[in-house]
Amino acid sequence: MANVIKLRKGLNIHLKGTAAETKRVVGPCSEYVVRPDSFEGVVPKIVVHEGDRVEVGDALFVDKNYPEVKFASPVSGTVKAVERGERRKILGIKLQADEVQKYHDFGQRNVASLSADEVKNALLEAGLFGFVYQLPYAVSTNPQTTPKAIFVSALRDMPLSGNFEFELQGNEQDFQTGLTALSKLGKTYLGIGKEQKANALLNAKDVEVTIFDGPCPAGNVGVQVNHIAPVNKGEVVWTVDPTFVIFFGRLFNTGKVNLRRIIALGGGAMQSPMYVEALFGTPFSVVLKDALTRQEDVRLINGNPLTGTKSCLDDSVGVKTSEITAIREGAEANEMFGWIMPRTNQFSTSRSYFSWLMGKKEYDLDARVKGGERHIIMSGEYDSVLPMDIYGEFLIKASSQAISTKWNNWAFMRFRPKILHWLNL
Repeated sequence: MANVIKLRKGLNIHLKGTAAETKRVVGPCSEYVVRPDSFEGVVPKIVVHEGDRVEVGDALFVDKNYPEVKFASPVSGTVKAVERGERRKILGIKLQADEVQKYHDFGQRNVASLSADEVKNALLEAGLFGFVYQLPYAVSTNPQTTPKAIFVSALRDMPLSGNFEFELQGNEQDFQTGLTALSKLGKTYLGIGKEQKANALLNAKDVEVTIFDGPCPAGNVGVQVNHIAPVNKGEVVWTVDPTFVIFFGRLFNTGKVNLRRIIALGGGAMQSPMYVEALFGTPFSVVLKDALTRQEDVRLINGNPLTGTKSCLDDSVGVKTSEITAIREGAEANEMFGWIMPRTNQFSTSRSYFSWLMGKKEYDLDARVKGGERHIIMSGEYDSVLPMDIYGEFLIKASSQAISTKWNNWAFMRFRPKILHWLNL
């Protein structure tokens, strides 16, 4: 019987545009773009050049600090261009895909008979180890770290998040193989939600299954770590997205790298919110073809509205693209008397509007901040929804102050010669 952890604090925000459980497969396209920036904490070093030929699974770039950590190509074809920005920062690697895909064969392996080093080396060789993240800092880990534990959260409860159970359909065997592989590297915990009933989740082998019963952010892997195996000073835990567990399983079951994933298209600006199956590196312009209700006044978000990043059609499917969200910018919205009106179509946690009388209602919110940048007031709002035994507001203020102080010190040292020159000193 799985352990059950009940969380009382949290907040579910119901937004309009939840993806319906229907799937559209995005066919092959001519160009793919892999963006190293999507891998947090990685300093990329390109190992291919324009005009080079690559197969699926061949390395495109490595982590400069840990060259053994490679990052695989999602398609076979020709390296069309290496996009660079200021100070020659690598922005993306464009690939001209072949009509018939060729895969680098890493060989099928029975993961149950492999040692920890063999599993790690297999992931490193195939360019998949970079998909393993670590806490603290939520950055791509390196093979020199030894995890206290490994966490996989199959519960996605952020607004407009995709349902992993839908993504899991047809991938159960690969998912279990991936979990077994992770269990070779350390004690592995699988977190699921109370409503999730898939047999591949409830009866997963080689891992400890924990059911989380509570509102958002119960699915946040940091919250789960806090309740199961908190990180102490000097310790590190690894976290793996459940989609990446499927990637790992495909590698061991087929001997090939397959980075196709299911993505939820949601939000009020989507014509028909649904799921799509697309390959890592597929441009958003292809994934979202004829999917938006409008082209102007739309905020595209790579991820969900709370933790995703602002994006555009020139972006491509990356590490965090479990959802693509489209909501209105709201630049043209005009509201008489602003917040003071007794509204029924606006969300509020404090019952400032009459919408709390409407029951479980979906809100069509836009991207407006509705206010400028202000100082953080110690009002207890953060602590009221934070299901962790910490002082959230104090932590946020301390972090903000530390970042500000670090920036001010750096700016002063950077411009000190000019300041002294201006002052004639």
